[in-house]
Amino acid sequence: MGIKVMVVDDAAFMRMMIKDILTKNGYEVVGEAENGLKAIEKYHELKPDLTTMDITMPEMDGIAAVKEIKKADPGAKIIMCSAMGQQAMVIEAIQSGARDFIVKPFQPDRVLEAVRKAVG
Repeated sequence: MGIKVMVVDDAAFMRMMIKDILTKNGYEVVGEAENGLKAIEKYHELKPDLTTMDITMPEMDGIAAVKEIKKADPGAKIIMCSAMGQQAMVIEAIQSGARDFIVKPFQPDRVLEAVRKAVG
């Protein structure tokens, strides 16, 4: 059974890019969400092994979503995705419980390294 991943990003193009990298490398993308609120809802529904979470999104940002998910499931494995220049947010995300972060534009090797690290 493969590792199930949920991809959260408000940009469909970014979700598609991550999904493409993951599926080509044997990961199963079980769901997608376009904001933090949907991410929490889908997390409970899908119980993914790993979630990639964008930081800046409408309705609820990725950091707030990480906090909520970690509250409900302390063992949740989450990798943050951010654009360049969001270091302070990345630090906050890690303190909130994210395992790692990847920077846009995504480098396939870096995405896979973060995923492997997070799922052990």
